Amino acid sequence: MNWRTTLILAALVLAVFAYLRFFEMKQPSTGEARRQAQNVVNFDRSKVDGIIIQNGDEKIEIRRRDNKWRLETPIKDQADGALVENLLSDLETWQKEGTIPAKDIEADKAKLNEYGLNRPKLKLKLIGSDRPPEILFGKDAALEGRMYVRFDNSKETFLAKQSVKKDIDKKAEEFRDKKLTDLTTAQVRRIALKTPAGEMALEKKGEHWDIDKPLRARADDEKVGDLIAQVTTARIQQFVADDHGDLRPYGLAEPRGSITLFGQERTKDQKVEIAESIKVFGQEDKGQMLQIGSVPEKEKDQVYVRFAPRGAVYTLPKKIEEALNAKPADLRDYHLVRIDINVLDRITIDVPGKGKTVLARKDGHWTIASRNNAPADSGAVRRLIDKLQNERVTKFVEDIASNLPKYGLDKPRLQLTFSSFASENTAETKAGEQPFATLAFGKEDGDSVYARLTDEPFVVATHRDLLDQVPADPLQWQELSIFKFKPDQIRRVSITTDKELSLERGENDQWHWLKGTGQIDETNVQSLLNTLSSLHAVRWLGATRPQDGLEKPQLSLAFTTSPDNKASHKLIIGAPANDGMWCAHVDGREGTFVISNSVLNSLIVAQPSPTPSPAASVTP
Repeated sequence: MNWRTTLILAALVLAVFAYLRFFEMKQPSTGEARRQAQNVVNFDRSKVDGIIIQNGDEKIEIRRRDNKWRLETPIKDQADGALVENLLSDLETWQKEGTIPAKDIEADKAKLNEYGLNRPKLKLKLIGSDRPPEILFGKDAALEGRMYVRFDNSKETFLAKQSVKKDIDKKAEEFRDKKLTDLTTAQVRRIALKTPAGEMALEKKGEHWDIDKPLRARADDEKVGDLIAQVTTARIQQFVADDHGDLRPYGLAEPRGSITLFGQERTKDQKVEIAESIKVFGQEDKGQMLQIGSVPEKEKDQVYVRFAPRGAVYTLPKKIEEALNAKPADLRDYHLVRIDINVLDRITIDVPGKGKTVLARKDGHWTIASRNNAPADSGAVRRLIDKLQNERVTKFVEDIASNLPKYGLDKPRLQLTFSSFASENTAETKAGEQPFATLAFGKEDGDSVYARLTDEPFVVATHRDLLDQVPADPLQWQELSIFKFKPDQIRRVSITTDKELSLERGENDQWHWLKGTGQIDETNVQSLLNTLSSLHAVRWLGATRPQDGLEKPQLSLAFTTSPDNKASHKLIIGAPANDGMWCAHVDGREGTFVISNSVLNSLIVAQPSPTPSPAASVTP
């Protein structure tokens, strides 16, 4: 045998092996084969395009259109998709519980009549590729919950549960979708509302809703969502009639009002089925209009409505009337300002006569950009942002800000500008700072202060105490961490109250006096080091003032953090503040901060003196 023959035989063997392998993969496993053999019907539900139910004289046809189920006969409407999917699931798991062979039926012609399968009234046909034969439903069996069924092309009869029969033994009306619309609240992008009080238009821009008509203003996202949900979650109470006839009996010839929801933009030339017709839409979405009519005489808890997309008149719960009561003032956003924290990189605080403080976000933390990017108190910045985001307008003073001097807004006492920042040009943004909101504050009026967003025409009032939470002095935005050392980094400590003590860390971490006598309490020393090395301010007061008492301090602490004692630091504690705190200053940092009385006492008590001086115990 030459090499060519050997190669051809090898190729044939591989081909046969591949075919057998492919054939085996296509065959169901033993367990799956047993399950399929026990099924009444086997089909691929993904290939089912429709269902036809013959129930006596009534023929019900349901078709799948764009992955949605629609009633086609005897009425055209949106079908209850859950009912249809439940029917298909029951069919998939429908098991034979007994079989009467066809030869037994042939031997006794009366059997089909006995089982109700000679001329059955209830039939089910699946439409689609690889569809099974039509299923005929007979009488109930003597065994409870069981019945007789067979296929149209066979006299073989099966005993099976009545679950599928219960799914299809319904009037066409019961297959109609009682959910008014399949549009979800999240899909709605625009709203047109007509009420006895006038017309209103709202639009979702990005993640937020705006009122476009009768005035331009921010809308309350939650309230608009509730308004939309009244329609998208509405359940039909009664199917009354189609909308082609006389609508006067329902108060819909001249409806009391309407709400139209607009979803996502449709793609070009998309076909959409509406009632008995198919319409083609371009880029514009025609919307889903719900008109509200009168209240039925007998069902006072319901109201007639006409829903244009389904071309029908229904009744809905009377609660839907609440939509007609909506007014612009009810839907306005009472939040003082919207701040998108995902794009916020800069906050500029501008107080006339005090200059500007610029806070900048960097690597998840905040810095004071106007002070060479000194670390800021990131917690305080985040609290300010949270406060502003949650601050509510107490009153809409004017919808057109025509007289700014009246409210002190021509020359604001405080202005906050919120910006994004890009270090270089991109396709979407230019390099540099891009302001997206500026909030100005004017005159005070009792417990309120007038304010406005510069890109909105309104003057509003909000709580005056908000101003107290926006420090104008950049020193007040400094980070609260005063020292960031480890206790074992401290080499030498000098403590001055009414006397001076000084000690130094020697070999084997043993402390000895440089100035002072007596036994050194190592526990006190360690406590002092722990407090000092991680000292935090309660808050920063700002620029140092004479009343801070730093020229005549209660306590001075100097220490070094390098073996050669050249890296030195000094803490000075001065006069008491008004709220049980103590004014303090540290070399290398500008301004005065406050520490708590407990921290001061811990520094004093932890002094390594055998007996603390009475003058050293300080109480504010």
